[in-house]
Amino acid sequence: MAGAHPVLVVDDDPKLIQTLTEQLQVDSEFHVVGVGTVAAAKEKILGSKEHYDAIILDVMLPDGDGCELCSLLRREGCRTPIIMLTGSDDEADVVRGLDAGGNDYVSKPFRIAELLARLRAQMRIFENSEDAVFTIGPYVFRPSAKLLQENDKNRRIRLTEKEAAILKFLYRSGMRSVPRQVLLNEVWGYNSAVTTHTLETHIYRLRQKIEPDPTNVTLLVTEGGGYRLDPQGRKHSVSDNNY
Repeated sequence: MAGAHPVLVVDDDPKLIQTLTEQLQVDSEFHVVGVGTVAAAKEKILGSKEHYDAIILDVMLPDGDGCELCSLLRREGCRTPIIMLTGSDDEADVVRGLDAGGNDYVSKPFRIAELLARLRAQMRIFENSEDAVFTIGPYVFRPSAKLLQENDKNRRIRLTEKEAAILKFLYRSGMRSVPRQVLLNEVWGYNSAVTTHTLETHIYRLRQKIEPDPTNVTLLVTEGGGYRLDPQGRKHSVSDNNY
């Protein structure tokens, strides 16, 4: 996984938010943001430019109903995976949460390992869907639309089909460097007529589009005979700029 996945936890129990924050952030796999009300959740999800890879949502909140919030988010176009939390495992409550648009349902008390497994499963499903959205540096990446959006500058970058496929595969490869031949096979298939020069040309054009300074790469890094995506956009040595 590329960088820490931002996860919004909506629950009015500060101790639970603290526990989830500590447990989910242990291996830097997730970055947790916690809020305790429906109003705060709406502001985080609908009232800002922040993007979350998943939402953990309590059903019972002090200023409203989590199921109703989930339903509202779906009506507003939010496709982010939502895992509902509740103190009840009654079948009617489970059905209500899923009918509201929840992707999964976990009853309290729950085991952290189980919640983690369900969270990862829902994120894997979402990443393979047409609704998938990823954060890469300053951009929100929508693979199905072949689009990068830089909200701070209100700028959109259109990608070709191959450019979008390269970014998508590198994102899913996490912080690992992907050898040129592997990336070539994944994007173009096992086509003997396509050479690594074709890939290098696409990488060059992609850097011209997405790098603030294409001569000093921070996002699409050359490493170990291949390429790696750094979603944090950190500076790299001059040698990393070689193709």
